[in-house]
Amino acid sequence: MNQDIERTGYILIVNRDPAMRQAVSGYFTDHNFLTSCLSDWSELRRDGAHPCLIIMDQPRGLHEGLDRLRLIRSESDVPVIITSHLADDVDPIVNLELGADDFIVRPSPRELLARTRAILRRRRMASDAPGRDSEAGGYRFDGWRLERCGRRLVDRNETPVRLSKGEYALLLVFLEAPQRPLTREHLLRATRVHEDIFDRSIDVQVLRLRRKLERNPNAPRMICSERGIGYVFTLPVERY
Repeated sequence: MNQDIERTGYILIVNRDPAMRQAVSGYFTDHNFLTSCLSDWSELRRDGAHPCLIIMDQPRGLHEGLDRLRLIRSESDVPVIITSHLADDVDPIVNLELGADDFIVRPSPRELLARTRAILRRRRMASDAPGRDSEAGGYRFDGWRLERCGRRLVDRNETPVRLSKGEYALLLVFLEAPQRPLTREHLLRATRVHEDIFDRSIDVQVLRLRRKLERNPNAPRMICSERGIGYVFTLPVERY
């Protein structure tokens, strides 16, 4: 069996345009990916399917699309690529903040395949990477605590905050180099993201991390942008 199929499962394509569904599905199949197609999101809810990645077109109604994305993220961390055929249809940042892994305007099947492979490769590398969870100790910052044993983040009220593998890896990089500007290239390498992943993948992870750490993610005070460089974790960090 081809390694792509063996290691990734199948790709779900949700698109109301039958010609687009057929074009994307055919191209993916030609490149050894299993696919399943639906014309409407409600079909997935009835189907109970568990794909390894979803390619979903942006619905005509903005709120409908965001509600779909919220629903997916409330139940699963399956990667989601949102596609749109109108450049000004919706702000892609809104989709990325709510949990989409990528947002592409007028994509070709070839570009969709490349983005899909990149996302799945990143996740595979994260899952295959030697973990540092068994190391003792952790980090304290502004009343928060990151425990390396068990990869556990605890907020100021001693409430555990769930982190994905990618979010944990990124936070760990920041806490190991506090108050130092870090480039996107450094963050890509340090979090074991493959070099051909677009820089925006780091921006997406930062957005998600801010939503979990910051009181106001739109005015961050922990993880701040450093113009022309990347990001900096601004607070002092104590290692224990």
